[in-house]
Amino acid sequence: MRRLWIHHVLPAAFAAIPVLAAALLFVAVPADARRDYLRRVETAPIDWIIIGIGFTLFASQIALAWRALRWQVADFDVRADRWLTHLSQAAEWFPLLGLIGTVAAILQTFSSIKPGVTPQDIIHTYAPAITATGGGLYMAFINILPIWVVAVGRDLIRALAGFAPAPEPGTGSKP
Repeated sequence: MRRLWIHHVLPAAFAAIPVLAAALLFVAVPADARRDYLRRVETAPIDWIIIGIGFTLFASQIALAWRALRWQVADFDVRADRWLTHLSQAAEWFPLLGLIGTVAAILQTFSSIKPGVTPQDIIHTYAPAITATGGGLYMAFINILPIWVVAVGRDLIRALAGFAPAPEPGTGSKP
């Protein structure tokens, strides 16, 4: 029974945690804000880029996380670690992509200001800037979760399997 848990159940459960966290965060956003965001995304190419790349990286990391959490004969499958690390580092770019979208929308807002423009018109034109920022932050958050889940999950699975936790990098014994 312990083998079933260590080899199959726990890797699948840990790989599902980032997916559940992403869904929970999306649902936690107030319904009006979520609806407004989804409506604005339809006409914002920068958001398409952020969302498309973000979810592609996220799905890839979930698959790699599941693979990295699978116990082999004596340890975990570490072949996925390198790619998982690279993809999680790509999460750092999402806030920058969101910032590019924000700056572009602000420039668009300022270029549309003409005599007689009301504050409501300015707010309406400025709103897409916020969607790019929100999308970039959301994608950054969900794309840093899988590598963290792998690190925590491996320690827990090692403990349940009766092995000592892996040594921290740089703290191994010296010859």
